[in-house]
This record gives sequence, structure tokens and C-alpha cells, in this order.
Amino acid sequence: MKRRTAFQWLGAASTLLLTLGPHELARGATIVAVRMWPAKDYTRITIESDAELNATPFFVADPPRLAVDIEGIEIVPALRDLIGHVRADDPNVAGVRVGQNAPNVVRIVIDLKRPITPQVFQLAPVAAYQHRLVMDLYPTEARDPLEELIAQRLRELDQAQPAPQTDDPLGDLIAQLPGEPTTQTPRPAATAPPPPQRPETYATDPSAPASRDPARPAFSAKQRPGAPTTGGRVDRLIVVALDPGHGGEDPGAIGPGGTREKDVVLAIARLLRDRINRTQVNGHTMRAFLTRDGDYFVPLHVRVDKARRVEADLFVSIHADAFYTPRPRGASVYALSQRGATSAAARWIADKENAADLVGGVNMRARDAELQRTLLDMSTTAQINDSLKLGRAMLAEIGRVGRLHKPQVEQAGFAVLRAPDIPSILVETAFISNPDEERRLRDPRFQADMADALLRGIVAYFSQNPPLARSRAL
Repeated sequence: MKRRTAFQWLGAASTLLLTLGPHELARGATIVAVRMWPAKDYTRITIESDAELNATPFFVADPPRLAVDIEGIEIVPALRDLIGHVRADDPNVAGVRVGQNAPNVVRIVIDLKRPITPQVFQLAPVAAYQHRLVMDLYPTEARDPLEELIAQRLRELDQAQPAPQTDDPLGDLIAQLPGEPTTQTPRPAATAPPPPQRPETYATDPSAPASRDPARPAFSAKQRPGAPTTGGRVDRLIVVALDPGHGGEDPGAIGPGGTREKDVVLAIARLLRDRINRTQVNGHTMRAFLTRDGDYFVPLHVRVDKARRVEADLFVSIHADAFYTPRPRGASVYALSQRGATSAAARWIADKENAADLVGGVNMRARDAELQRTLLDMSTTAQINDSLKLGRAMLAEIGRVGRLHKPQVEQAGFAVLRAPDIPSILVETAFISNPDEERRLRDPRFQADMADALLRGIVAYFSQNPPLARSRAL
């Protein structure tokens, strides 16, 4: 092998210097992409680069704004594009300014609409992402989701109250004016009409039974929406936490046609929410709470915490399965296990879903110690037993929509199912990695049928397992 002389190495290095140019050498990293994910809970801003960025944040409280100085780079079009990512309906960010604060130092200023507790951290490369600089903007005053659900129900009850009838026609008109109080006992909650019947039923498998029999009511007389209430007012609000998997930086599994898991499971969750919100069980009104109602990332432990904050009676995490090959198909239901996974496939699915925090990006230093313990503590035996009951009710109904991948409830160590006091299941609605099932997941008719099946499973569970008392109720 021919050895190079010192002059040859020097010449090669000089050629490299001329090829790169001074700007490329001075810039320590190249900006790959910028993204913004607005939501009521928080807004996330991500700057992705091919090397770790040296960033220094500064927060100013009045007026609220966050400034971040990034060293070793110059302004590039990708950074300027961040300005155009700001949406008018972003509840947290009013605007973004980008400028060259000093040679090789870019300053990003984020103007805020309300007091914010910012978190700025780095994420190492994972999955399809390179290095990420993350700015999470959390409102200082967190909202109480359970109070919002109760307030929403009280408004509905107030709007349903009829105007008082008297012998004074003028008094009747005055009583109907907005803001006038009424003393009449409110009527029982009105019966919500069932979802409209479609002329044909869509099933995931030609041999599967129809998902809805037009001759059979969706609920029995005992379960039907609009059942009698106590004193015309529902005294126990049943809360079902719906958890659309993934979101934001984490797309979840991606089908061969480009369908993203995070999109289809959110669509199904919203349909299920609407059905739950117009349903009563044994005289109790149900309300659905979504752990995310938009395209943004929610860490696994936060999903659990949200369900506990609304004192949810059930937790249903909705996903769309994927495998290395396109052959597997069908729906599955999973619960937590205290003694390891019931199968190798269940363990593989749990490991894949538990990795969502790595892809979505979690600020590990910001995790509260108590929440961390909650995740590590195993759930009670009673919670797991109730989860298995819910899972079996779900399988019975999902089996009417299409094929089941597993005929029994599987168990494994899913982090998102570790609420020790809430029956929790994870539903894999179909295999998004299967081309046929990917098409069905995109089909609005299949999404509606799946939402119907999940609702029937929830109602069937509550008909046999009435909810317990809650510390806050109507």
C-alpha cells in the first residue's frame, strides 16, 4: 500500500477546506427541520439538526416570552420558516421572532399569550429523527379536566330546563329571557336518538357477522340512552378516558400506503367520544375524556395521570397494530400483567408501545417523583381483574365487526395501563401493516363500526359492573 507524505495529507486537507467553505466549517450543525405542535395542554417547538445544538434559554415573565440563543449556526431558511408555523388558534404562542444576535449565534424569541412554565431540553437521535432541541411551553395554571366535564353537564341540564308556566303570560315571557332563574324541577335527561342506520354494513372480513343488526336495538331497555334519572338530574357522571395512541412527534406505526397510526386512532377516538357523550347507562350519563384531542405528543405517564385526574371509571387506549411482515391481521385487546407477558407477541407489542416516549420525546428530568413511582408500582389485582372483564366484553363486540387476531385478552407490562385504581385496556383495532386492513382503517365506515363496537363493550361492562362512588359528582 502506498504511503502518503505529509505534503500529500496537507494538500488533501486544503482541498477539503476549499470544498466546504468558511460558513460550513463555522456552523457546527445543519438544521434539518422545524416543527410546532399547538395544544391546550402545551405547545411544543422542535428544531431538528444533524448535530447537537448548543442552546441557552432565557425566560422573561412580563410580558411573557422565551428567548433561546443557539451558538455555532447562522440564520437559514428553515429557522425563518418557524415564524410561519405559528397558528392563530395556538392557545400559548402569539408569535416567533428569529434574528442573528451575534456572529454564529441565532436568537429565537417566542412571544407568549399567557404565563408559561417552559422546558427546554435535548433529545438524542432515535427512529427517523436526528438530534432534536425541544421547547415545551406549559401553561402555569393547569386546567381541571374533571371540573370541565361536570360544568359541561350542568350547562346541558340548565339548558334542558323548561320555562316555568304561570297564569301571567307576561311573566312567562320574562322568565324565558336569558339569565333569568327558574325554580321548576328539571326534566329527566332527554333520550338521545341512536346513531343513524346505514343501508349496508361494513365488515373487515367477508365471513364476519354484521357489525349492526338493524332489527336489534343497540342497547337493552335497561341500558338505553335517556333512562330515568334521580330527581331529573344525573347524580353520578361516568367518565371514560379514551387514549388515542402516539401523536405529534410520534406518528406510531406507518402503513405501506403511508397511513399514520396517530391519525386513524384519533379519528376512532373522536367518534367513540361522540357516542359516549350521548349515552346513559342505568340512569347515569357518560362522558368521554380524551388524553389528546389533537396532533400532539403526550408522554405515557401523563396519559395515566390525566385519567386519574378526571377520576376515570375506565381507561381505553386505542392503537393500530404493526408487524415486520404484512401478513398478520385482526384486532386484539390487552391488559396489564403482574407476572410477565402471556405470550411472546404480547411482550413484543408492549415493548413497542412502551418505546413511544423515546420517539415522542420526554424530558426525563422534569418527571415528578410521585408520577415516576406510580408508573413503577404494579397495579392491584382487583384492577387487573376488572380490566380483564372489560377486555372480554370488548372482544365480544369487536368480533362482530371483523376478525380477531387473538380470541382472548392478552397481558403484558404496558406502561400506559398502570393506573392502579382504573380498569385499563389497550385495543389494537387492526394491523396497519397489512395493506387490506390499512385501507379499512382509513375507511370512515370501518372507523364508525369500530367506535360502535367499543361503545357496546363499554356499556356491556357497566351493565354488569356499576361504577363506584366518586369524590366529586353532580
